Amino acid sequence: MLETQSISLIVGLGNPGAEYERTRHNIGFMAVDRLATSWIISLGKEKRFYGIFGEGRLSTRLASSGKIRLLKPTTYMNVSGQSVRACADWFRGNPENILVIYDDMDLPLGKLRLRPSGSAGGHNGMKSIISHLGTQNFPRLRLGIGRGGKDDIDGAIASKANQNVTNHVLGGFSTTETKILPEIFDLAESTVTSILADGLEKAMSLYNSRSINI
Repeated sequence: MLETQSISLIVGLGNPGAEYERTRHNIGFMAVDRLATSWIISLGKEKRFYGIFGEGRLSTRLASSGKIRLLKPTTYMNVSGQSVRACADWFRGNPENILVIYDDMDLPLGKLRLRPSGSAGGHNGMKSIISHLGTQNFPRLRLGIGRGGKDDIDGAIASKANQNVTNHVLGGFSTTETKILPEIFDLAESTVTSILADGLEKAMSLYNSRSINI
């Protein structure tokens, strides 16, 4: 079990470039942007970490160390681990002190799931991070993006199903979905704040049952 206030690095996953900026696969980037705005942390390019990085001091209640670091890898999703490992090594951080925020098709939009560890679950960004850190024992906050309809339900060939998945995750949010994004990021921020203030176990009990309805 993680101790209260043990998180020192928060990583949001996504792809760099304007063409990916508001896609479902970049919801992790968007969540970190929201945290940076709320916590008044400036983000900028950091070559050492192959990403967009920022750090700042939070209230004593939220971070006993006084500092929290935010990272958005710009290596493209499939190589996210390179960025996370570089940042962790620089600050001599442990995997259990890293919270990763990313998209999950197995959860509907508006639902989140906080876990202390686990497999990649087919997510290429998480596969890369697990490979580079050499462990899957680090906390993660999955933000649901849904599947965008039925997947291969009528016997469609696998290649078509895979293309549908790619189109969905790399596609933009609909008008209806966009309207509830602020509420989703409110919920995500509250969850992260709870982790920092009360510990992972408490945050899981409070937020894993919550969701935003479309």
